[in-house]
Amino acid sequence: MEAQVASWDEERAKRSVAVLKAVADPSRYRLLWALSERELPVSHLAELIEAHVAATSQHLAKLRSAGLVTSRREGTRIFYRAAGPQVRALLESAVLASDEVVAAGGTEAATAREAAAVQEQDAPARLTRVRRTAAEH
Repeated sequence: MEAQVASWDEERAKRSVAVLKAVADPSRYRLLWALSERELPVSHLAELIEAHVAATSQHLAKLRSAGLVTSRREGTRIFYRAAGPQVRALLESAVLASDEVVAAGGTEAATAREAAAVQEQDAPARLTRVRRTAAEH
């Protein structure tokens, strides 16, 4: 493991972050998952994520620029597929990592949601106090 980490340079880190950013969207993640199983046309992918073809094409452009998908044209239709088996491995690694986080007791996001819910419950009382204070002046 140390040999792998030592071989990282700034450019490699930037490319890796670009890949992670490209996947860091639920719609793009779903597109990649489907494309890691088979080649699909844009119209089918748009239906899959319940989005317009134009929005789906923008997602696919980001995935293509990150090197995660490839495309081919057949007449007027464009078909996409995962760039290789490493794409499915990346997605499966994300699933395993998220399962580990949940098994270890949750995530910071869950804690933040709980804190926001508590604040939301207290909000009416705080607003009432603020209004009284303002009216007293």
